[in-house]
Amino acid sequence: MWDLVAPLIPEFSPRRQGGGTVPLDNRAVFTAVVYVLTCDCAWRRLPPSFGVSPATAHRRFAAWTRAGLWARLRQAVPENHGLGGDLEWAAAIVEAALDRGRRTAAA
Repeated sequence: MWDLVAPLIPEFSPRRQGGGTVPLDNRAVFTAVVYVLTCDCAWRRLPPSFGVSPATAHRRFAAWTRAGLWARLRQAVPENHGLGGDLEWAAAIVEAALDRGRRTAAA
């Protein structure tokens, strides 16, 4: 599934105020975001074993949502029959992301 997602993820742009740390690998952050989405847990409950802070995961999720990643992924999933059994899993991730994105925007 990562092969499908990777080209859709927007390029990282450094924060305007500068400073900070080197950006985390998109794959690690995506994995952490998928965990939160599929477990429907609060961002602050993201286990530290992912190596991604809850704030970073949430910030990246919000940026990806604003950039339209989930809608693009929704379009790409049916076209990629090579996902096999992962097709339903991919669709569930997309729907969870779109739902959480709508809830976040409404708040």
